[in-house]
Amino acid sequence: MKYKTFLLVLILSFIAVFWAQNASTQAPASGSGSQARTEPHPHQNMMEMHKEQMETMKSDIEKMKASLAAMKANTTSITDTNEMARWRNNVDLWQTMVNHMEQMQKHMESMGPGMMHDHGTGAPSEKKPQ
Repeated sequence: MKYKTFLLVLILSFIAVFWAQNASTQAPASGSGSQARTEPHPHQNMMEMHKEQMETMKSDIEKMKASLAAMKANTTSITDTNEMARWRNNVDLWQTMVNHMEQMQKHMESMGPGMMHDHGTGAPSEKKPQ
């Protein structure tokens, strides 16, 4: 008889523990609606990300300009004509790159956040020729 009582108490204990675990895992799911309302709107997140990316791009462009200025300053001390031609080509290439980055930055600022993403998915939109 004691064995049956012990077994019954053990089974009831497991059922109680199992029921308590199920109730605790379901509680956050039912409360998620209120949490979702307190989170920022996806458009707000996109605007913040766009702002951060633009600030990073501006910082990168400024670093590139500083490096380019240093390269230009180094060319004044070069006496070998072949070496000077290589440095000038390198400076021209990087000047073109900096100009392009500045144009892209201005374009991105004018377009605002979400310019390169599909609005429904958040995935980059790529139009491939068919």
